[in-house]
Amino acid sequence: MQLVGFSSARTMKLVADVQLQLCKALLVILFSSRCRSAALLSPPRCLPPTPPPTTALTCVLRCFPCEPTWAGSPFLHRPPTPPMVRMTRSKTFQAYLPSCHRTYSCIHCRAHLANHDELISKSFQGSQGRAYLFNSVVNVGCGPAEERVLLTGLHAVADIYCENCKTTLGWKYEHAFESSQKYKEGKFIIELAHMIKDNGWD
Repeated sequence: MQLVGFSSARTMKLVADVQLQLCKALLVILFSSRCRSAALLSPPRCLPPTPPPTTALTCVLRCFPCEPTWAGSPFLHRPPTPPMVRMTRSKTFQAYLPSCHRTYSCIHCRAHLANHDELISKSFQGSQGRAYLFNSVVNVGCGPAEERVLLTGLHAVADIYCENCKTTLGWKYEHAFESSQKYKEGKFIIELAHMIKDNGWD
């Protein structure tokens, strides 16, 4: 009886040890599987990207104005050039009269105004003294027409100005109300105070 009891007690202890070992093994397996599944489900940890190696080709392909981070580069780079400053200058003349003819130019900016062959009369009076009547002029702008009473009667005239320096030079006859003054229509008055003679007047 004692031998049988002893053997049964020892067997029970052995079974209990085996069960304990099995439980430990199951716990290890469960724990490791949970860790593995959690690692699969959890998002990967963000790591700083490894910068690509800087080569001469990458330096050439990069856009200099758009890439400000050149300080740490092993190559020497030219910094972005500032935008060019546009130089401004006075407006060039729209028309140049032939240099072989005597011409009249603006005394303020020397823009060509009229050819001597277009002169009709020198016997006119402007607001600042003598004035010349021309058949056609160049480099001249025209303002709005308005009626004015001049020495020779009522006319519709428009002020004219030098398109280069914007100086008022005289006026243009748009309409003459008297039949004796009709020859002035479409002609130009330039005051002598705003003109200078050019090319072969000696």
